[in-house]
Amino acid sequence: MADNKIRLQKFLAENGVASRRKSEELIERGKVKINGHPAKLGDKVDPKADLITVSGERIVPERSGNVYIMLNKPRGYITTMSDEMDRKCVAELIGDFGRRVFPVGRLDRDSEGLLLFTNDGEFANMMSHPSMHVSKTYRVTVRPCADEEQLVKLASGVVIDGRKTSPASILLVSEGSDRTVFQMTIHEGRNRQIRKMCEAVGLETIRLKRISVGPLKLGSLPVGQYRELKKEEVAALKRAAKN
Repeated sequence: MADNKIRLQKFLAENGVASRRKSEELIERGKVKINGHPAKLGDKVDPKADLITVSGERIVPERSGNVYIMLNKPRGYITTMSDEMDRKCVAELIGDFGRRVFPVGRLDRDSEGLLLFTNDGEFANMMSHPSMHVSKTYRVTVRPCADEEQLVKLASGVVIDGRKTSPASILLVSEGSDRTVFQMTIHEGRNRQIRKMCEAVGLETIRLKRISVGPLKLGSLPVGQYRELKKEEVAALKRAAKN
């Protein structure tokens, strides 16, 4: 008889609950049950026979394939699908999409711009895992004015959280009397990385907007709106992760 069982975290990722890594965290926190019993890491499930719940909600296997969308995230929203503290979260902005998806990576509450969502766990891992080095470009506004030495330090790498950042690309956009705007392209995804980098060289980040992920650009997508990615856009992102 064929074994139809798959790892629990793979099932959760494939059905839009969360990435595999986040699914493992849900399992460890006791949020996942199999046929009414608390799940543990290493468990396998039969999607057709087992009842899997997350925080009491039954997870029904998706049947219509993988989906990929991009959102122009506004400031003031946290990158999560639910929040116990009742803060505004990105799930509210894609609530009418009609399919269960989860965010790929994150943008902090005060950041804005391009945020990907999918129900494809493998794709999410390709886009966010440090070993893939998928580039991400941000429009950064800092104060006071940044001098050449500070920009060179940001480009060459600075120490944050005890570890030096990888080299980044900096493109100066504009300078004012008390602020500087530049584009920064990084190939890492460390927690609040750009804000911490700027702080390390004496600059305060007052606006941070992600404008591209790999070859995918935010373009003219209105703030707070989303759209489904085209097949060629998904293919280009996957190629970027493999290069």
